[in-house]
Amino acid sequence: MLPYQIIEKKSKGEKLSAEEINEFIEGYTAGRIPDYQTSALLMAIFIKGMDTEETLALTKSMLDSGDKMDFSAATGFVADKHSTGGVGDKVSILLAPIMAVLGIHIPMISGRGLGHSGGTLDKLESIPGFDVNLSLDRWRELVLEEKVGLVGQTGNICPADKKLYSLRDVTATVRSIPLISASIMSKKIAEGIQGLVLDVKTGNGAFMQTLEESRALAKSLVSIGKGYGIQTKAVITDMNQPLGLAIGNWVEMKESVQGLQGNGPEDLMAVTYELGAQILMMADPQMDKQDAIELQQQVVNDGRAFEKLLRIVELQGGDPRILETPEKYPKAAHVVRVNADGSGFIAAIDTLALGFAGIELGAGRRVITDPIDHSSGMYMGKKLGDPVSPGDELITLHSNDAAAVDRVAAQIADAFTLSEKPAPTPPLIVEEIL
Repeated sequence: MLPYQIIEKKSKGEKLSAEEINEFIEGYTAGRIPDYQTSALLMAIFIKGMDTEETLALTKSMLDSGDKMDFSAATGFVADKHSTGGVGDKVSILLAPIMAVLGIHIPMISGRGLGHSGGTLDKLESIPGFDVNLSLDRWRELVLEEKVGLVGQTGNICPADKKLYSLRDVTATVRSIPLISASIMSKKIAEGIQGLVLDVKTGNGAFMQTLEESRALAKSLVSIGKGYGIQTKAVITDMNQPLGLAIGNWVEMKESVQGLQGNGPEDLMAVTYELGAQILMMADPQMDKQDAIELQQQVVNDGRAFEKLLRIVELQGGDPRILETPEKYPKAAHVVRVNADGSGFIAAIDTLALGFAGIELGAGRRVITDPIDHSSGMYMGKKLGDPVSPGDELITLHSNDAAAVDRVAAQIADAFTLSEKPAPTPPLIVEEIL
């Protein structure tokens, strides 16, 4: 069929065959089908959806578009963690070295910022010299010898998804269960892992904003993983406010370092330890969750997790000294503190608005070719449930773009809703999906 016919078929809500999906994905990856037609298909999928068979076919087409890794020579359990994306989510940067110290091999393929959500690769690249584009051989060597390698879609791993990922970011087609499922799972299956823990965000800062949507996505992801013989579990976590206090690239990297030094925000560390415990219990089914949490706390408190991060930064071309002395990092030229006008308690935070404000400041992209200003970002002064008095810091903005700071500062206070009495805060760990 012609690309036009496949687009038209899906735009009518009709089911695409595995052959049609594969033909389109192959054509786009090879450059025979242009971005504008692929954007049309993505929008049709976004609006009309895909059933389970179509989603599996899309996953397989992305997976088969490139190479697959083999970690059968690993001496320990091979696993990964993936988040569906949110604001301030830097868990991967903490979890990978913690797991590596505890003997888990982590071949982590991460992504860039997508929509309002920050990307792990952009955060890692805020470290001077850090190379996320390793060859497959070098990445495999790191994972086998050091137990962790932090890369993008390096070499020929899922090239179809690499192209589609960037296109989804700028065509407002991110919030689609089949597109998210196929994108995440094709990369994870290609990693050659034995276990996978998925952090599925829910709330006003997540791509899936209702618990019903988040649960549906979690079930979709878990079913694909299990279908490929991977131990897979999803944990639904709250994203009705940013995770931690830092939003941006270097500012989140700095907060990750604080976490690995035992000084991380409580909510960030709780999610990290929960997801890490799930991986450790996959590797050792006899392990108790509390024991798994305490093991992680131990390698953070004794400094081994931070030392592992420094080691991997150095091996991937980065300068570890900047993590040891983060105060030497170039600071944004413009810093503006936004204060509260009224008093009460933080009852709601428009997390989505904060994510887009970060893009406005330079921490994300409007179009694929936009550069990232690594020093830009925000620090939260208040979180849900906190008391507020006039003049208290709500949030502090950092950017090298003076006009952007002024635009954001003029409206960002509206992202915080106050109430006279404390409102109940949503649970951080919502539920597990097996």
